[in-house]
Amino acid sequence: LQRVKDMGQPATRLVTIWADGGFDGEPFLRWVMDWCRWIVQVVLRPEQTKGFVVVKKRWVVERTFGWWMENRRLVREYELLPQTSKTFLYLSMIRIMVRRLA
Repeated sequence: LQRVKDMGQPATRLVTIWADGGFDGEPFLRWVMDWCRWIVQVVLRPEQTKGFVVVKKRWVVERTFGWWMENRRLVREYELLPQTSKTFLYLSMIRIMVRRLA
């Protein structure tokens, strides 16, 4: 959350955040709504299930993190400026989308 504060203003195109059950606390939800004006959608797994279960929205996030780990510059935090890290995230997603279109 500190990095989000350091960015200055929140991302304007972002509308909804998908979070897992660990982020359902009232202070976190209140901070996101007050400071960022984003909607937090907590994605929980069904209570009756046992073992590994693919949770639809969470899988999108986990898959994206996995794709990012294929890029050496994103595996460790080498960058000094948050803007540089943000740029490498954009470049990584551009690379992923171009590969999917090809």
